[in-house]
Amino acid sequence: MRITTGILPTTAVAAGLALLVGCGSETAISQAVSPGGDGGTAKPAAAPSASPVSGTREIPGVGAALSGRIPSNSRQVVAVYGKSASSVDSTVVLYTKHGSTWKRERSWPGHNGKGGWTTDHREGDMKSPVGVYTLTDAGGVLPDPGSKLPYYQSASIATPHYWPKSYWHDFDLVIAINYNRVEGTSPNDPERPEGAAKGGGIWLHMDHGSGTSACISQSKSNMEYLLRTLDPAEHPVIVMGDKADLEG
Repeated sequence: MRITTGILPTTAVAAGLALLVGCGSETAISQAVSPGGDGGTAKPAAAPSASPVSGTREIPGVGAALSGRIPSNSRQVVAVYGKSASSVDSTVVLYTKHGSTWKRERSWPGHNGKGGWTTDHREGDMKSPVGVYTLTDAGGVLPDPGSKLPYYQSASIATPHYWPKSYWHDFDLVIAINYNRVEGTSPNDPERPEGAAKGGGIWLHMDHGSGTSACISQSKSNMEYLLRTLDPAEHPVIVMGDKADLEG
């Protein structure tokens, strides 16, 4: 049964307010919003092609190392193809599994970490972590748009208004990426199982037109699409990274 809550428990709200709601630490955010940052419209990276009808046996552009980490029961994969190791531009593609083949459903442009990508993410490094992560929880400031994932609506998820105005709606809709977090909790749950140094609060969220502190961002319409499409029964995961690390 899908659990949706309009207000988080008081202790959870307090913890969420004490910790940055998402996309890294206060230090990371202050760096991300400083003048001179990358800006402009997302320029989609070149995602490997796949037939929308017949499908492929493997996720295009994803090598054996990461393909082997996709759970056998997963039938939905959000693949994020970074343009390069240092680029903020990426392409997001949703694949669904039909029998033994993967079908490309839809793709769109997005942004990743302002510092590019890393295989050893650390708090405040401004880089998105390469890897395969489950997607189990969603939320945001806005009411549930019809999410199949458990959706936690709370004002505590909102971006602080001392951030630039262009960032204010980033967390209206979010999907938690299960990197260094506890599954089955609100996206802004502060617990970091691998320790604070490994960072956390990495989400799929709405785009402000430039690189993030570590998250993956895209338009509101594409966030709504993912929320209404990703199904816990299909065990969705995200596979994300730059071209070289994805293929490696």
